[in-house]
Amino acid sequence: MAQATPPEDVFAAVAEEVGQLFSVELANLFRYEPDRMATCITAWGPAEKRFPVGSRWPLGGNNIATLVFDTSRPARIDRYGDSSSGPLSAAFRERGILSAVGTPIVVEGSLWGVVFVGSTREQPLPPDTETRLASFTELVAAAIASTDGRAALARLAGEQAALRRVATLVARAATPEDVLAAVASEVGRLLDVDYTALMRADPGDMITLVGNWASTGGVGAAPTPIGSRFELGGRNMSTLVLRSGRPVRLDAYADVTGTIGATGARLWGFRSSVGVPVSVHGQPWGLILVAYTRDEPLPADTEARLTGFTELIATAVANTQARIELRKFAEQQAALRRVATLVARAAPPEEVFTAVTAEAGQLLEVDSTFLVRYDQDDMITIVGTWTKTGIAPPNPLGSRFVVGGRNVTTLVVRTGEPAQTDYAASGASGPIGSAATGDWGLRSSSGAPVSVDGRLWGVMIAASTNEAFLPADTDTRLAEFTELVGTALANTEAQAALTASRARIVAAADTARRRIERDLHDGAQQRLVSLALQLRESTHISPRPGADALTTQMDLVAEEITGVLGDLREIARGIHPAILAEGGLRPALTTLARRSAVPVRLDLKLDRRLPEPVELAAYYVINEALANAAKHAHAASMDVRVAVGSGLLRISVRDDGDGGADPAHGTGLTGLIDRVEALGGQLTLRSPPDAGTTLDVALPLTAPTPPPSRGRPD
Repeated sequence: MAQATPPEDVFAAVAEEVGQLFSVELANLFRYEPDRMATCITAWGPAEKRFPVGSRWPLGGNNIATLVFDTSRPARIDRYGDSSSGPLSAAFRERGILSAVGTPIVVEGSLWGVVFVGSTREQPLPPDTETRLASFTELVAAAIASTDGRAALARLAGEQAALRRVATLVARAATPEDVLAAVASEVGRLLDVDYTALMRADPGDMITLVGNWASTGGVGAAPTPIGSRFELGGRNMSTLVLRSGRPVRLDAYADVTGTIGATGARLWGFRSSVGVPVSVHGQPWGLILVAYTRDEPLPADTEARLTGFTELIATAVANTQARIELRKFAEQQAALRRVATLVARAAPPEEVFTAVTAEAGQLLEVDSTFLVRYDQDDMITIVGTWTKTGIAPPNPLGSRFVVGGRNVTTLVVRTGEPAQTDYAASGASGPIGSAATGDWGLRSSSGAPVSVDGRLWGVMIAASTNEAFLPADTDTRLAEFTELVGTALANTEAQAALTASRARIVAAADTARRRIERDLHDGAQQRLVSLALQLRESTHISPRPGADALTTQMDLVAEEITGVLGDLREIARGIHPAILAEGGLRPALTTLARRSAVPVRLDLKLDRRLPEPVELAAYYVINEALANAAKHAHAASMDVRVAVGSGLLRISVRDDGDGGADPAHGTGLTGLIDRVEALGGQLTLRSPPDAGTTLDVALPLTAPTPPPSRGRPD
């Protein structure tokens, strides 16, 4: 004891001294446990006579350990015969013990255990054995008290050191995975077990392995991957702990049941285990489990020591959860900013859908994400997909499926609530379910409804293709993310509707221009031409005396009508140039350049007719730019470049005038911006003072169309 010998060595020395002192074949120390069990602490004697160290025995019947426990006094049995009962009595008889004497070990006023000696001789042990053994147990009690004190101090020091190491890890902002792994490792080494597991309780009677540790050779197979999920049920450690909310011990795995029980017995090779519930902020969180794979039960104080350690576990878990929540919030805010920026730039819906699925997939760390739109005809359409690198892509965009069967999409559409499904366990049916499990190889998926302006617009789906389940909070996190999706979609639809509305206004104005030009050509112009001809013919009728003045006046009127007709043609040409409709953009721009008051150098790379809205927009942009340069810029020359490429018509108009053009002061440039943006194009103006003006325009060759009405009212 003075040399700070380890407790097990002290106990072994005590048993040996007692055995030799009393010249018996067997000497044992048993410790009493709170659950009316006795644990063999040490044994001395021939190997075949000893009780296994660590073996636990239920108290009961007529035997030394039970008698001492019940009376707290020395006890004697001079003949282990038929009258002796209980498992311990049977064990004594199997070892050939015929008589035994035991005395209580009292440590600090409490019954701690029993020291007993056993003899295989026919004659009973001497009458003074109890007295001599009782005297000896005072020394034993002192040794135990001292040893227990040193062990408690060592345990406290070990726990404090473990606490400091984990706290340091948390303070250094280690990843949640590293923190939980460290907790499992510290517990495993501190309790000297073979395996440690941290299990988180999830909704739906599921548990998730979030941290584990194994000693060298401590498990029968490779440890189960972090993130593996199991269903509660049956008789096993996890189910018993979480159902009862109390520590549980299993010293035999022959009769365990349930998926997690079978895994512990078959895959991990457990022989004995102890589990203790873990609460975080007063709420059940999960459990920590320690186990032996060796052929002996865990020490009797494992429950108490593990329970004392759960405060550290709860603190680490609470800090980890707080950091996870903070990280999730930061990542979600970053995703929000990226998609919001995309929407603010008036990106097309298809680009927004692609970005939304990619952001959701990376945020949730899944294998695939899908954005499907619910259509009025009970169909869904895939409008956005994302897959992790190395995962085969799903069906192409635009694929349509009938809603129905057993699958996440149908469940969300029918209920309007988030849903999660394990296809590997429950299977799938319906067109979309068959595609999910067959073509895409999905094993589990979560879905959340996407609502836009109070109606069900569609479903956002996150899916996994591997055996590990999706995290239990996937549908919750997905539901939170779809609020961003709904906002983005609402803004995108509003932007698309605005663009389409502007396009309709521009188209209506162009139609009105064509109608006015046609009316002028077919109506007023033709009547003026006819009137001028009639006047000309009237001047050739046989003159009458005194008609010279009238003829002269009629000639003047005919010339005036011809002048008005020319002006009217110019007006009609400005309203809607016939040459643009008949010949296209190249001859129309050539005519504009020829008429321009400022010399124009043309560079036209046009080899075909373009869509009418695009030609009209290009014509009016260049016409307005030429007019502005002539009226305001005092330019000496202009360059106009027009080219087609990459699905765009690109226009550049540059002058060498005064510069300083500002679209905020004047309706001409504002009207051009509206016309260009109505077609989904972009107009850029650079006009520094005294450095000329450059106007760049990019027009998509495919005009936008108004978005269809989708979804159904919630």
